[in-house]
Amino acid sequence: MPGNARKIIDAATSAYTQGARLLLTPELSICGYAAEDLFLRPAFIDACDDALKTVARELAGLKGLHVVVGHPEGGGVRTRSVAVTRRHNRASVLCEGRVVCAYDKRELPNYQVFDERRYFMPGNGVGVFEVEGVRVGLLICEDAWFEEPARLARDAGAQVLAVLNASPFHAGKGPEREQRMRERVADCGLPLVYAHLVGGQDEVIFEGRSFALDAQGQVVARAEGFREAAMTVQVEAAATGMDLSAAPEALVPMASADAELWDALVLGVRDYLGKNGFMGAILGLSGGIDSALVLAIAVDAIGADKIHAVMMPSPYTADISWIDSRDMVKRLNVRYDEISIAPLFEGFKQALSAQFEGLKEDTTEENIQARIRGTLLMALSNKTGAIVLTTGNKSEMATGYCTLYGDMAGGFAVIKDVVKTRVFDLARWRNLNDPYGTGSQPIPERIITRPPSAELRPDQKDQDSLPAYEVLDAIIERYMENDEGVEALIADGFERADVEKVTRLIKLNEYKRRQSPVGIRVTHRSFGKDWRYPMTSCFRA
Repeated sequence: MPGNARKIIDAATSAYTQGARLLLTPELSICGYAAEDLFLRPAFIDACDDALKTVARELAGLKGLHVVVGHPEGGGVRTRSVAVTRRHNRASVLCEGRVVCAYDKRELPNYQVFDERRYFMPGNGVGVFEVEGVRVGLLICEDAWFEEPARLARDAGAQVLAVLNASPFHAGKGPEREQRMRERVADCGLPLVYAHLVGGQDEVIFEGRSFALDAQGQVVARAEGFREAAMTVQVEAAATGMDLSAAPEALVPMASADAELWDALVLGVRDYLGKNGFMGAILGLSGGIDSALVLAIAVDAIGADKIHAVMMPSPYTADISWIDSRDMVKRLNVRYDEISIAPLFEGFKQALSAQFEGLKEDTTEENIQARIRGTLLMALSNKTGAIVLTTGNKSEMATGYCTLYGDMAGGFAVIKDVVKTRVFDLARWRNLNDPYGTGSQPIPERIITRPPSAELRPDQKDQDSLPAYEVLDAIIERYMENDEGVEALIADGFERADVEKVTRLIKLNEYKRRQSPVGIRVTHRSFGKDWRYPMTSCFRA
């Protein structure tokens, strides 16, 4: 909380010197949105209260400045075994050292990654305050997706709506937010400012990209996404009331789908490692596209000097995998080592020879190779304090095409929510763009064009075990992300065998996913908080 309080104080001071008299901060800006069960801790609420008082005290001398701060309010009363929640998700308006207005969030979301009813009670009031003759109505995030809260603010005299937000990112969410806020403006007839959180918190990303809509619903300002930024908007009198305007340069264009997905993954890595005190990252570089993509993301996120790539060839590793791995690390100038697992693999087989006598080689031997690699990476992590980044994608996580305690061993799963077809898209995009100035075309072309393989047995290809990725990923999207049924997919032309195989694998591999590292959420439904299915179930669709 002290760090967030300092950011608010510094931003408010800077805004004041530029002539601003109202500063909006995001929802729960004093502590961050995804505090989870910390909201149940009285000591946490007390610390938030202290941080709010610090902001009020240090800004007390800025005459006429109003600062809206999001924070949790209240506590709980426990009677024997029953806890009674009296906490609110609140926005407080600070001016000259005092709270001049407070508003409690009315609409508490409880779907996808949201769990607010676990922590807060809904508010029932209206928050309208005045700044230099302009009456501002407060809303908090979900409130603005419904008609009533905005109408109540308007009926209480609001001339402008100020919406504090912490709305988790997923692909396509930015345009959806702006469209919903246009609907709110059209319904209540008031211009609207949308102040949005930015940063990574565990698996969730908040992309910032605050914006303002005039009374006609046109976007007059939009901040840059995935970076902390201050956006300045002017409130001015119009024929029908108050309206908003901004300088032309305040309207930052929307990025492409690939660009915003890349930025989300980079921000997720940077914030998870930085906020948790990791000084560097280690990953296994195989010569395949998944590890190549993760390496490029990691370099953009934290810099080449903090990355250690390790190639661990097996007896089945193709020569081109060595060549392409060496090529890529030269392009990005990261530390690179090669550790052959062949002697270790032979040692494992020798140690198990009596137990395996008379049994054919199968996936057991494949998994031993993956687990040797996982053990080596974790040993390097323990010794150096760097975190292991895993490289499995969503297509693999869905179907179990991964090894527990092998390629799943690590601390952070960078592309856990990115299906394989999007992995190829991102690799191609990154080779054509260099948004962070760390080196253009970091991924050798052959890594992108060669058929994917785990290289754990002779001539192995991913498609030996799985449907074509275009088919697999489409089934995952419709069945897992959108909850469409098996028969609906078959009716739309998917082969029954493919649908039944993929959906069966999704169910069978829940136990693996429960043991996988946390990873970055970039779709509207990831294998994490969005996906809550039992490992033990006899249900079959």
